[in-house]
Amino acid sequence: MKPLSGLKVLDLSRVLAGPLCTMILADLGAEVVKVEPPWGDETRGWGPPFLEGESAYFLAVNRGKRSVALDLKRPEGQEAVRRLAQEADVLVENFKTGDLRRYGLAYEDLRPLNPRLVYLSITGFGHTGPRAQEPGYDAALQGYTGIMSVTGEPEGPPMKVGVAWIDVMTGMMGALAVLAALLERERSGLGQHIDLSLFDVGLFALANLGESFLLTGKPPRRLGNAHAQIVPYGAFPAEDGWLVLAVGNDEQFQRLCQVVALPQLAERFPTNAERVAHREEVVEALSQALKARPRAHWLARLKAAGVPAAPVNDLKEAFQDPQAEARGAVWTLPHPLLGALPTLANPLRFLSRTPAGPGLPPPLLGEHTEEVLLEAGYTPEEVRALVEKGVARTAKAPEPGE
Repeated sequence: MKPLSGLKVLDLSRVLAGPLCTMILADLGAEVVKVEPPWGDETRGWGPPFLEGESAYFLAVNRGKRSVALDLKRPEGQEAVRRLAQEADVLVENFKTGDLRRYGLAYEDLRPLNPRLVYLSITGFGHTGPRAQEPGYDAALQGYTGIMSVTGEPEGPPMKVGVAWIDVMTGMMGALAVLAALLERERSGLGQHIDLSLFDVGLFALANLGESFLLTGKPPRRLGNAHAQIVPYGAFPAEDGWLVLAVGNDEQFQRLCQVVALPQLAERFPTNAERVAHREEVVEALSQALKARPRAHWLARLKAAGVPAAPVNDLKEAFQDPQAEARGAVWTLPHPLLGALPTLANPLRFLSRTPAGPGLPPPLLGEHTEEVLLEAGYTPEEVRALVEKGVARTAKAPEPGE
């Protein structure tokens, strides 16, 4: 048994934040039904890479789900969702504010049908405020929330994070919100509506930089790979690649200077406050020293000296790290088109009981439409009629060997 076994989740979301949220719930054992339009989640078409027509983007965040293809703009599609929602514990959606109200699928519409329903709405800016009606895209939200202003080299342009950082954070916060609401439901017997926005999450995730601004009124500046309050802390070039130093205290700095044969640097700047005040000088001296030897040389010696350091890996190196193998960083699933499909493992580890684990592979578009609608009480003839009218779409997974 997984932690959320028996929990039923209706996923009306697409792209990244919502699907990531529901995939986390699926990894923990929830039964997730993903409702897509007949043309599919947008990310099915986002590539390259594609493999046998399936996009890596879609595959990344949709394992463990069954796909039902329905046109929610049609009354019959809306009715199907209402019937599914009556039996669901959780509904996750990321339509623009007010869109589902036009379809009779807003929280206020579904609450009378299922008072225990936990309904998570994910939007760009939330359901209130002057931007409530605006769409939300991760790159735009990285601009709005200020993270781009503190990312990049000091003299370079603003830079977004290399992945859709706010979307990913929002997906994780969404899963947390759902679990909190389910726990509260155990006491009250009632579900509730959760209003989660990328904007709010982006501001919250600024963490120490956001708090620094609130205390001083001064917007932090870009520091590249450096740290605003700690020196040396960031990426440094070795002879054949890059490594990271994360020197968190003065004793570690003393040992670092011994390793790189710069005792005079430790004498001149023995405290972190002095190093922060003379950041450029400290970083330049260390950079010149580290360039003289290969990365492996320094990493071995820094590790032996107890100085926190790491390689700057590309993704091939990251997944080939023996720690990744030891921790089971990749889950391999049998996919009907792709065969053995490697996917990113859920990082949650339940060691004594109820482990998280992979369930279904990412679904083909409409792969489970007939199956799910029959479970909801439709007859085979009614399902066939929905398909013939273009309200629903089905797809048959190939048999082994096809």
